[in-house]
Amino acid sequence: MEGLGIDGASVTTPVAQWKRDFSRAFQYYLDRSTPHTLHRWLGTLAVAMIYILRVYYVQGFYVVSYGLGIYVLNLLIGFFSPKVDPELEALDGASLPTKGADEFRPFVRRLPEFKFWYSITKAFLIAFVMTFISVLDVPVFWPILLCYWIVLFVLTMKRQILHMIKYKYVPFDIGKQRYTGKK
Repeated sequence: MEGLGIDGASVTTPVAQWKRDFSRAFQYYLDRSTPHTLHRWLGTLAVAMIYILRVYYVQGFYVVSYGLGIYVLNLLIGFFSPKVDPELEALDGASLPTKGADEFRPFVRRLPEFKFWYSITKAFLIAFVMTFISVLDVPVFWPILLCYWIVLFVLTMKRQILHMIKYKYVPFDIGKQRYTGKK
């Protein structure tokens, strides 16, 4: 058998051992960062600013930035969408409450906040590394890409906001409602 020693015990290479140890340590720190939402997002903001400064000073990699923008837009759609789409669920008979008498169901995201944060941070880090690969610096007229991305963003968010209004769900945790007595 491959990978087995004389006595049948598994023999691991130093590279495999290092990879396993690194993976465990990375997962440990990732798990520890879960409750620290503000600090995680500040770190992502710092990574994004470093990426933006890199693109600004190099004066290139606009196609990489455009791809990053499209990916972030895709993540935003998943973050703002409910896990179960009310349009599809309405065909089955069950749907989100639309009247005051309907049963309340909390909003569950298709893409949870932690996975959203992790994916965005990973995307910015990968895009940053891609700015060091000269083959990816395709010469383009960046204002056209920016205008096209803004049009995509506006149309996509308009559709998403209309969907939110139609099915009366809010993807943000506003906090506990406080009721005041009669004045």
